Amino acid sequence: MNYKAVVQYEGTRYRGWQVQGNTQNTIQGKLEELLSRMEGNVVEVHGSGRTDTGVHAAGQVISFRCSGGKSCKEILEYMNRYLPADIGVVSIEEAEPRFHARLWAIRKRYVYRIWNSALPDVFGRRFSVPVLEKLDVEAMREAAGYLCGKHDYRAFCSLKRYKKSTIRTVEEILVQKDKDRIEISYLGDGFLYHMVRILTGTLVEVGLGLRSPKSMREIIESGDREKAGRLMPPEGLMLMEVNYK
Repeated sequence: MNYKAVVQYEGTRYRGWQVQGNTQNTIQGKLEELLSRMEGNVVEVHGSGRTDTGVHAAGQVISFRCSGGKSCKEILEYMNRYLPADIGVVSIEEAEPRFHARLWAIRKRYVYRIWNSALPDVFGRRFSVPVLEKLDVEAMREAAGYLCGKHDYRAFCSLKRYKKSTIRTVEEILVQKDKDRIEISYLGDGFLYHMVRILTGTLVEVGLGLRSPKSMREIIESGDREKAGRLMPPEGLMLMEVNYK
């Protein structure tokens, strides 16, 4: 039986999503370990995408196969009973036999949170990144407009070698401010390695007056990582939702 589930996690203490040979402390590893124990057989879990060390998720989607001996409700209750407190399963449903969480995904939304104040964000420090100098949000919004569309986002990727296309479609980038909290929301058909964090670092530099909004065009056309902004820390990033056909 094939299943689709929505998972939430705080990524602070994990080494990212993907199982790694040198550590068992990954989100995928914890899920596979638990489901395999439940089934008595090895269960492989596929995620909609890989989140890096320290990155969070409110709506990660996974797919996995089990014997069908338990109902969706029973699997949900079992997982939430034995998973660590910083990982939770929101929902589980039976999926089409060929459904694959990564291969069937058509759109994802990420949010990056910035705490724009010299005062500490005591209760939100694990989910936002502080920027002490005041940011020009209007300039950031103007720059975000140039970054949307279908482009080659090679300049916003940390990988130096590319096996696949670096062309992506970013449908919208919304920059919202509520007092000292700034949230940048990214909606697109897919994102390259570190892409959202580099886009955010570039927008922050626009907000600080270090770049002009119109320079976004030149960065995209250059295809040069050195032309783009800094890589922002992981704790401000959260995968919010994944859409399917």
